[in-house]
Order: sequence, then C-alpha cells, then structure tokens
Amino acid sequence: MFDIEDYTYDLPERLIAQVPASKREQSRLFFVRRDRRAFSDHRFADLPVLLAPGDLLVVNDTRVVPARLYGRKETGGRVEILVLDHPGNGIPGPYSRRCLLKASKRPRPGTAILLENGLSGTVVEVEADGVVLMTFSGERDIDAFMAEKGSMPLPPYIRRTPEDARAPQDRERYQTVYAARTGAVAAPTAGLHFSDDLLHRLAKAGISRVSLTLHVGHGTFRPVRCRDIREHNVGSEAYAIEPATAEAINRARAEGRRVIAVGTTVVRTLETAAREDGCITAGRGWTDLMITPGHAFRAVDGLITNFHLPASSLLFLVSAFAGIELIRKAYERAVRHEYRFFSYGDAMLIL
Repeated sequence: MFDIEDYTYDLPERLIAQVPASKREQSRLFFVRRDRRAFSDHRFADLPVLLAPGDLLVVNDTRVVPARLYGRKETGGRVEILVLDHPGNGIPGPYSRRCLLKASKRPRPGTAILLENGLSGTVVEVEADGVVLMTFSGERDIDAFMAEKGSMPLPPYIRRTPEDARAPQDRERYQTVYAARTGAVAAPTAGLHFSDDLLHRLAKAGISRVSLTLHVGHGTFRPVRCRDIREHNVGSEAYAIEPATAEAINRARAEGRRVIAVGTTVVRTLETAAREDGCITAGRGWTDLMITPGHAFRAVDGLITNFHLPASSLLFLVSAFAGIELIRKAYERAVRHEYRFFSYGDAMLIL
C-alpha cells in the first residue's frame, strides 16, 4: 500500500475539467458510504439532505492570491512567474519573494525580468526544485500589482493563455465564497462547490460551519518522484485555528456529532492539531503532515473532496481515509459515469 503504482489509474483527457460548472452547487456529487461500501450519484446541491442535523462542516477560509505574472527578459524572451510568498504565509521581506519561473532557459542569478508599469524583478538566488529568490522594484508594490494585474494560479492541467477571455471567470470561480485570509497559491477546491444559497440551506437544515486557515502552497502541485510514497515531502504550509473553531469542533465530538472536513487541507490541519483523544488545540503553526494508509484519524468523521490526480499526495490521503480498494473502485466507477475531474471538476462525499 506504499508503492506508487497502487495509486495510478486511467483517466481520459476529456474528463479533466477546464471550466467550472455553470453554477457552483450544480456540480455532481459522488457519495461514498464506507460502512456499506456503496456508491450513489447526486448533485452538490443535495448536500443538505445527505448530511444530518448536528453535523459540523469545517472549511478552509484561505484566499488565493492572483500570483501568476507574465513578463519578459531584457533579451525579449517571455517568462511566467508564480509568486509563492505572500502576507500570511511567511514572506521573507517586503521586496523579496520566492517564485517559480517558467522560461525557455534556466534562470541565473542576476537575470532581470520586466513587468508592466515599470515593475521589474531580479533573480537573486536559484534554490532547489526550480524555486528562485527574486527581488522586485519599481513604482508599484508587488502585492498591489498582483491584485490588479495578476492571474489566478490555476494548475497546469487547466489550459489558459495570458490573454484568455476566461480570466475574469477564473478570478471569481477559483475562489471559495467564504475566502477571507489571503495567502494561498492554490484553491482548497472542495470548497468551490459551495454557494451562498447552499450555505444558507445547510444552516437551515441544522448543519453548522466553522472555519480554519491553511494557506495552500505549491507543494500541492509537486509530483511524487519516489517509489515508496512515504518518502515524499509535501512541503510546509502555514495554518491557523482560532479558539472558537477548536471549541466548536471539540463540543461536536463530545456530543457525538460528526465533524466533516471540507477538503484535504482541512484534514491535514485538524490531524496536525489533534491530541490523542481527538480534541483540537487552537493556535498557529506550520504543517508538513503527509497522510498515507495506516494513519489513525483522530479528528475527522467525514470528508468532502474533489477527484485527485493519479499518484498524488492527495490521493494517498483519500485512500487512507476510505481504504485503497474502495477508492480504486470509486474512481473506476466515476470514470465510467464520466464525472469531471480535478480542480474545476465534481466532488466526492465520503462518510
């Protein structure tokens, strides 16, 4: 169960969603019952009747930064920049940021990249895994520039050009409706299916909601290059759990009510902050927890998640929660029934 080959599956390219559903809650919902080893098909809008009064949803309220920038080298070559460091997730300084660069040639220290409005960036240091340290200078602050000119950091399997007409839609739809705390370079995609109306209907059905924050880092895109999945490093991400959130979760557990994580980021945060008895400790910190089969879950009773890439750390986590064989059968069925996969795709409810 630790061999990377156990987490591969065949996926037709047509099932990789390039755009979101026309309305958030109209995405499909694949329901997995662990106790019965049974599957059923629904819409995400059905969630209030699939959950039970008293259930507690825990969501990740991180806000995605439009951190993808496009510029040119002084020689004219085009460069794509993904800024990784932001207020909230540990910026190294007001002008220095770690970035990922996509260019025709490997960047070197001293390489200058020209952006719009007189802003420029200079490569200071080349680190591991393609990460570079850059300093930015010019008339505009880099954070204000990203807010105005940046593109959403969509994963590479969602194809966009710099001039893509869908960019305004991505700015809205690659963000949860409850996003509040800026700092992520990828969306907690399980939350993309919730609309304000659906949240209202859930509350009326007696299903409450609390928030925590985990600023999703670029490690979520990092491919697994080792045969034994336990050797993979997902990187560290900053999280925060407020006292009111910890208290609500601990009260639900004490009363025998289910705690349902909206997304793998919530699972990792709660499992990091959980004591042996499952109670959550409020606070701020960093987590590099990678969950694989054999993990003893202490804080989570249910999971809402999207369909994940083959051989990815997110698929390891879901398999740990529901069982490798059950997830393998679920994914095979989802492919046959032509569910839409990955960030803009459909969702899965596991109870």
